[in-house]
Amino acid sequence: MTSSSRPPTFYGWWIVLACMTFATVCWSLGTFGMSVYVFALSETDGGAARFPVATVSTAVTLAYLVSAALMVGVGSVSARHGTRPVVAFGAGVLALAMCALPQCRVAWQLYGAFALLGVAMSCLSTVAIGTTLAPWFDVYQGRAVSTAMLGASIGGMVGTPLLMAGIRHLGFAHTAWLAAGLALLVIVPLAVFVMRRQPQDLGLHPDGLPPRAGGAGAANAPVWTRGSALRTRQFQTQVFAFGVALMVQVGFLSHHVPIALPWLGSAGAAAAVTAAAVAAFIGRLLLARYADQVDVRKTAAGVLAFGCVSLVGMALFPSPVALMVFSISYGLTVGNITTLPPIITRREFGSASFGVVFGTASMLTAVLMALGPSLFGAIRQAFGGYAPALLLGAALDVLAVAALIWGGRRPLVPPAAAAPQPS
Repeated sequence: MTSSSRPPTFYGWWIVLACMTFATVCWSLGTFGMSVYVFALSETDGGAARFPVATVSTAVTLAYLVSAALMVGVGSVSARHGTRPVVAFGAGVLALAMCALPQCRVAWQLYGAFALLGVAMSCLSTVAIGTTLAPWFDVYQGRAVSTAMLGASIGGMVGTPLLMAGIRHLGFAHTAWLAAGLALLVIVPLAVFVMRRQPQDLGLHPDGLPPRAGGAGAANAPVWTRGSALRTRQFQTQVFAFGVALMVQVGFLSHHVPIALPWLGSAGAAAAVTAAAVAAFIGRLLLARYADQVDVRKTAAGVLAFGCVSLVGMALFPSPVALMVFSISYGLTVGNITTLPPIITRREFGSASFGVVFGTASMLTAVLMALGPSLFGAIRQAFGGYAPALLLGAALDVLAVAALIWGGRRPLVPPAAAAPQPS
């Protein structure tokens, strides 16, 4: 077949690429940047500490709480108006937050800057990515979401070392200003010129396939309300399991640099974070390859169990080699704990209800997730080390595994009063 007769690439994959790109920026400056901000704002400021670790950890928690509080709104607005304005707005707030962080001198300024960061994270979150992609893919939904979320792993691979190097050579302020400019220059054009609401706007069908092959039954799919979804075992167990798992994960990631510093030094700690992010990238690649062929609940349970073993290893065998090895093994699980929830929601509740259902689920899981940084910080301050926090995290992951398995034992019954999706 000649190049002129080769069928064009389905436009949905360009949407996936756009989501991957803005996820790279958001996770670089959001989730994976948090441990750098804990380091920069609590340890160094011309040789003098600005804030106690516990204070910065509380500010990080506030960012996640603000993000959590806005998830339902982000899902609803995105479902009603599309994600283009949401993503563009998030880029602007992210830039503003980055400019504000280095200027913080008192606690209220710190909390305000992290609150702005939370607003940006909600607008550029898995809710935005999942809602963007839900209308575009049916058959290849798992692959599309997993591929887009590779951007989060890329963010961890490049974000932490670049932020650490920038702080070391340019200072925190200049590094933050450069990051703010990058966020605007990369994300806003993607939102304006690349992202589209649904394939029908371009005369296409989901997956780029004919209507029958691409999921012809979507027109008769039930529409879940927030209340009807809340009453299901599937929704409840998903929220609990991933809320607990993300609480542990975000607590660990927010303190990864301080955990590794005593054993690996500054450069070694950055290397451990980068290695974990590379591992997360590999884990997401594997999920992207097989997501549409596996039981995603059982896969999620296996991922959490593997992460549990890694946390126990870091707690019980603290040494330079062990911390690096277990950082990498835990990293294999990191990406998929954020990638699997939208896949599970889309598979169990369908595309028509995705924005409302997943926005609600993300809000509730994010409330639990937000406790992670403060939990790890408080335990570290109380016990003088991170081993107790790591062991508690492992125990919580065991509970999450049990919830995921139990939640999948009974078929999901559509709401009797649900109206079919309008054609």
